Amino acid sequence: MSEIRQAPPRASSMLESLRGMGYSTGTAVADIVDNSISAGASRVDIQFTWAGKASRVAILDNGRGMNDMELENAMTLGDKSPLELRADGDLGRFGMGLKTASFSQCRRLTVASTTSESRSCLRWDLDEIARNPEIGWALHEGPASGSEEFIAPALQQPHGCLVLWEELDRIITKAFSVDHFLDLVDEVERHLAMVFHRIIEGPKPALFLTINGHAVVPWDPFMSGHVAKPWESPIARRMTEAGQISVQCHVLPHKDRLSIEEFNHYGGPAGWTAQQGFYVYRNKRLLVAGGWLGLGQGRAWNREEAYQLARIQLDIPNIADAAWKIDIRKSSARPPVAIRPWLSKLAADTRERARRVFAYRSTPKSRSISSSIELAWRTEHTKAGVKYRIEQQHPAVAAVLSACETHSELIQAMLRIIEETVPVQRIWLDTAEANDTPRLGFSGEPSAEVQHVLVALFNDMVIRRNMSEERARMTLAATEPFQDYPSLVANLRLEA
Repeated sequence: MSEIRQAPPRASSMLESLRGMGYSTGTAVADIVDNSISAGASRVDIQFTWAGKASRVAILDNGRGMNDMELENAMTLGDKSPLELRADGDLGRFGMGLKTASFSQCRRLTVASTTSESRSCLRWDLDEIARNPEIGWALHEGPASGSEEFIAPALQQPHGCLVLWEELDRIITKAFSVDHFLDLVDEVERHLAMVFHRIIEGPKPALFLTINGHAVVPWDPFMSGHVAKPWESPIARRMTEAGQISVQCHVLPHKDRLSIEEFNHYGGPAGWTAQQGFYVYRNKRLLVAGGWLGLGQGRAWNREEAYQLARIQLDIPNIADAAWKIDIRKSSARPPVAIRPWLSKLAADTRERARRVFAYRSTPKSRSISSSIELAWRTEHTKAGVKYRIEQQHPAVAAVLSACETHSELIQAMLRIIEETVPVQRIWLDTAEANDTPRLGFSGEPSAEVQHVLVALFNDMVIRRNMSEERARMTLAATEPFQDYPSLVANLRLEA
């Protein structure tokens, strides 16, 4: 039998390494709030205090609190194994979040906790460990000298916990000002509003969450109940080896259907293009906000402008972390191989519906409906590539060709030149730069302009082509782009 050697990590080196886990301030604060929720808190108050290099962050909850032994365990790295079975409402997994999230932002972490029977306070001080490596994994009792008043709110309530971050070296860097600090507070608020929106929304939320004294307003990525929302699917459920998952697909309204304030709000913290894709939840807590989870047909999908209106809600159970490869920051996930084809199919359908809304500024029509509309352009696939052709059966084009039969060759030459000079690359570039599709279908034009064109076509159909007025109206109602102006079409009458 071979000899066994013990190789414990050096405290100072390990603690400094753990600071590089990749947390943002928002994800770090969210990890602390997770612990509060797991402790049964109904209220969490977050306080960002600016004092230059002495600035601090305090997170206070009214959860059940911890006695001295429980607090020591909570402050110990890796106290809980991710393999342990957790309670249904437990948002933790690795037993590391409190420490790694805090160390990513500060060099001094103090936690004070109160129960009906005890008052406890423990502190990590990375500067002291760095100065005196021989003290090893030293936890200090009580707050640092001069910080007693900062933990007082925790000790004054009957039960709960306060997490205090001091020495914010990863936040208060050179040239960092009070304005930067206020911007950071806004950024954290937006992140928390997204991550916990299902927990803090509603007339009786499960959690009341505040930052610097005002309530965090939930941000719903799916625009639930908005009158302009074009489509959402029924909830689909599937049982997997890691428990049941549920999926609901959403297509959001085009920019033209929203006010400027709504468009800016529902774009989310990262903007419309970045926020597209899957939203993965565990116990209603958002883990992944957007992205396509490495799915795709042939190759992995990227975030693209054309699919920015597609968002998919995906709920996984509390026991599925390993199967979904949830990371320690709770910010990435990858679906199990067995359900990837199913998710890809749902996502492909949602992406196509969203692309149609983005391109046509309307509801995502099925193929059967869109094929009944006389389109002005058609796509032609050749060995040389895709070409765009003018549809000569379109009523407006057909009318000109019929009325000017003696000049048909000249008209055909003009149409061909238009087809061969479609500024595809310019359109693509303008769309990418403007983060929006070009204006089409008389968008933004007064009704009188649309009416002028409609009357000209209507009169030609009825007078020259001997159509009945009813048939002419039906034809125009099914012709691009007039299908978006049903009231104007319905009011067309031949003038005496």
